[in-house]
Amino acid sequence: MSIYTKYCTEVVDENGSLQKITLNYPDNFNFAYDVVDVIAKQTPDKRALVWCNTENEEHIFSFKDISEYSNRYANVFKNAGIGKGDKVMLVLKRHYEYWFAAIALHKLGAIMIPATHMLTVSDFVYRIKASGLKAAVCTSQNEVPQKLKAALDELGCQATLWCVQSDVPGFRNLIAEAEEASTEFEKVETHVSDPMMLYFTSGTTGYPKGVIHNFSYPLAHIVTAKYWQQAEDNGLHFTVAETGWAKASWGKLYGQWLVGSAVMVFDFDNFDPKQLTTVINRYGVTSFCAPPTVYRYLVRKGIPDMPSLRHASTAGEMLAPEVFRRFTEKTGLELCEGYGQTETTLLMANFKGREPVQGSMGTISPLYNIELRSKDGSPVAPGEVGEVCIIPPADGSKQVGVFCGYLNNDEQYDYVWRGGVYHTGDVAYYDENGLYWFHGRFDDIIKSCGYRVGPYEIENVLTEHPAVAECSVIGVPDPLRGQAIKAVIVLGSEYKPSHELELEIKDFCNSKLAEYKWIKLIDFVEEMPKTISGKIQKSVLRGQQD
Repeated sequence: MSIYTKYCTEVVDENGSLQKITLNYPDNFNFAYDVVDVIAKQTPDKRALVWCNTENEEHIFSFKDISEYSNRYANVFKNAGIGKGDKVMLVLKRHYEYWFAAIALHKLGAIMIPATHMLTVSDFVYRIKASGLKAAVCTSQNEVPQKLKAALDELGCQATLWCVQSDVPGFRNLIAEAEEASTEFEKVETHVSDPMMLYFTSGTTGYPKGVIHNFSYPLAHIVTAKYWQQAEDNGLHFTVAETGWAKASWGKLYGQWLVGSAVMVFDFDNFDPKQLTTVINRYGVTSFCAPPTVYRYLVRKGIPDMPSLRHASTAGEMLAPEVFRRFTEKTGLELCEGYGQTETTLLMANFKGREPVQGSMGTISPLYNIELRSKDGSPVAPGEVGEVCIIPPADGSKQVGVFCGYLNNDEQYDYVWRGGVYHTGDVAYYDENGLYWFHGRFDDIIKSCGYRVGPYEIENVLTEHPAVAECSVIGVPDPLRGQAIKAVIVLGSEYKPSHELELEIKDFCNSKLAEYKWIKLIDFVEEMPKTISGKIQKSVLRGQQD
């Protein structure tokens, strides 16, 4: 029996669909001690991490390995003065050292700050200044050490710096120090309400916000792993995300280990669909989760047989119906979409035990009480759009899986919790079958001719046109309509902008849309303004309009 059952009570129907889940955990719950070390003691040889890279290197780590390596790393950090509450940035790409370092920091009660290697010097300056970090552990690749050093020099501050894989001037070699450290570590007492992790958002509407999660956060991912991604005990789950993003916590560590699944990690820089599917088949991956971009590439390049794969999921952006259809035709698997935020865990999804519906966010996670509310705070009826709001438990306790603060920004935290509920800023509607459908961000809603129009559904139609590689729909000022609907489009490489193509795309889309949703204007651009995580910045597009 998987260890997660120790920390929750589930009510499941005859189809295996989760109806209710109640989390039960002690005040000193710590994922590192209570999950990793316990599994290592009970089943030391149980597979935890399967790692390979593009150079055909391979490492398979058991839970005993993870426990002992994390103890070594924790001793190194402790000897360098890292302790409870200290902030440590991890910029480790998909290197296996990330798992050792993350668990080590949990054991110390330190706060880890995952960050992507794609950050610029100014990005590091912002994060270092905001967080007041005490140390950083980074890859030796992609000039990350040089960028970190430059950021610290610009700020005129110091931090303890470690590097992995090779020696770098000005950095300590973490691997070499860990080899000399003890595999035993004296337990540090932590409280479940202590801060455990700090994620910076991708900053789609402004500067990235520092999102703080506490030590209860991993338990909320039981639902993510078991009922959405359908990771299995003794299975092998593969989430593509790099460790700098919150999606890595969703799919590369907590929920998967809690339900007994090993984690597959493929360490690569440049995405190659053939390499990805080779890894899936070589190691017998049983469940897979990737952003829509990956599925688009897979479909475009041709999907090979993947006989071990039993479940596939996706989240993060819209996915064209054609991609759904072709993936299912080839694999027999229906893609299950999910929805959540950096500030939360999984809020809605096409869950196990219910037939997935293409394009829908599915149903509400039993872990949360969620309502769609209008701007005046009243619940909306089926078919009406409203903001996704989380209603906290009636007993006044904190909602597990929902962040506990914004770094240095209590005012913003209070604002998103106005009226005693958490306002996600995302807009959706639900149908008569209880399925939820994404409509856009509140800031992105277009008000045209008295109607409220969500850009998402128009973008979904646009992506069906073969000429459209990328698109974003925004509202622009219009003297008659209030706002006119404008599509900003990046064309596929085989297409060139023209007035004729503009008319063709308009006709194609408008024939499938209600008249009040018709596209009035089109801009062809070479590239979209994006955040470091690849999300299109609609606020920048709106700001570029005359």
